[in-house]
Amino acid sequence: MSTPTDYLERILTAQVYDVAVETPLDLATNLSARTHNRIYLKREDMQPVFSFKIRGAYNKMARLSPQALRRGVICASAGNHAQGVALSAAKLGVRAVIVMPDTTPQIKVDAVKARGGEVVLAGESYSDAYTHAKELEKNEKLTFVHPFDDPDVIAGQGTIGMEILRAHPKPIHAVFCAVGGGGLLAGVAAYIKRLRPETKVIGVETVDANAMTLSLAEGRPVELEQVGIFADGTAVKRVGDETFRLCQQYVDEMILVDNDAICAAIKDVFEDTRSILEPSGALAVAGAKEYARRHKLRDKNLVAVASGANMNFDRLRFIAERAELGEQREALLAVTIPEKPGSFRKFISVIGNRNITEFNYRYADTELAHIFVGVTVHNRGEVGRLVEMLARHELPALDLTDDEMAKTHVRYMVGGRSPQADNEVVYRFTFPERPGALMKFLSNLRSDWNISLFHYRNHGSDFGRVLVGMQVPPADKPAFAGFLQRLGYEYVAESDNPAYRLFLSGTGD
Repeated sequence: MSTPTDYLERILTAQVYDVAVETPLDLATNLSARTHNRIYLKREDMQPVFSFKIRGAYNKMARLSPQALRRGVICASAGNHAQGVALSAAKLGVRAVIVMPDTTPQIKVDAVKARGGEVVLAGESYSDAYTHAKELEKNEKLTFVHPFDDPDVIAGQGTIGMEILRAHPKPIHAVFCAVGGGGLLAGVAAYIKRLRPETKVIGVETVDANAMTLSLAEGRPVELEQVGIFADGTAVKRVGDETFRLCQQYVDEMILVDNDAICAAIKDVFEDTRSILEPSGALAVAGAKEYARRHKLRDKNLVAVASGANMNFDRLRFIAERAELGEQREALLAVTIPEKPGSFRKFISVIGNRNITEFNYRYADTELAHIFVGVTVHNRGEVGRLVEMLARHELPALDLTDDEMAKTHVRYMVGGRSPQADNEVVYRFTFPERPGALMKFLSNLRSDWNISLFHYRNHGSDFGRVLVGMQVPPADKPAFAGFLQRLGYEYVAESDNPAYRLFLSGTGD
């Protein structure tokens, strides 16, 4: 095992600047004013591959023996690490084999090829690609370049910490790093804690990909069964052994944020810099905001590593929709009103001068109507007060602001009731974004389980989100459980979701 002194030396002598640049540390003026702290962005999105990954990849490869370089290198990646390895190999004049899942979007495949990488498509997941890469490593005597769990890779990422302290000699309260496998956090923490131990180093993960948070709590690396893939650059099921060891020793705290908070952070950075970060690239910014709010910080120097900007353009629609929710500037409510003349007018008068961002209604029965409404608010606390005010005016409201199914699907489907859909069960699936995904679903579904509801939205990434209603008699529940297991897609049961009950179910109860 390496000692802290070893890492200090490794980082100080890391060979990264043949390909990487020393990126700016920019004050985010608008975000700083709103949070009452000075938030600085370490602009790793400005690297030649638009990500910090070039640092670790090149440092690892530049230290290989001439014999190893002649044989070439290999990695498994569908993202920023792949581009870092490909560019590093081009700089060093060596062969680079990049194994990617065959589900990888063509734009990412083309980006690696454009940098001279030799792309091999294998399997449906990163795990499949990794297994194939290890086979090729052995068969072709290539050198595997790990994306995070390697001392030279960790040291390469640690040069970010070195640059932060050099650019900001005044006290820094905390530095925030996105966490996938932990290479960035481990490298930055190992350097900063050696030179400025009073500076806190904080890791940031998404709530649905929190392997490091759980591992540090358990005292050992924990493997997740599944991970959310909105922030695909940090969607890692198991952190590295060496990255875990260093984080256990040096990291002060972990912060978890949801996808809406990430979308809000992307908007924050855009408003300050006119640059668009990818979800994982904005993770540290979202974490810095949450940490400052949670600890009621004021007038502190906070640094967030803006770690990447390899954004697919067609994801921006989803991000724009969710940014207001993440900033807690929009509330989504289900409001029940009497089905009689004047009810709309009463509802609008109670809302007052608040801006209505969305209003969905369809006649359902002769007694009551349910409205799906978006309302601009100033903060999360205002939502509860608004619900209470509506209740006082005999307009009962349900807060759906944190309801994933409501935000992703129901707001686009209000009024889709079907009283004939007996024994309907509703599930929210994550489908791989590739040809044949829907056919696999339909082929495994029994023909006598009628599809009674279907809503799909493309999010411009490696996956799509689908809401499906199926008519499954109670006696078929064991067989249906077997269908879900065979299918292998991530899913959430939503039959009891209040948004479904109010707006989509046949009974409307």
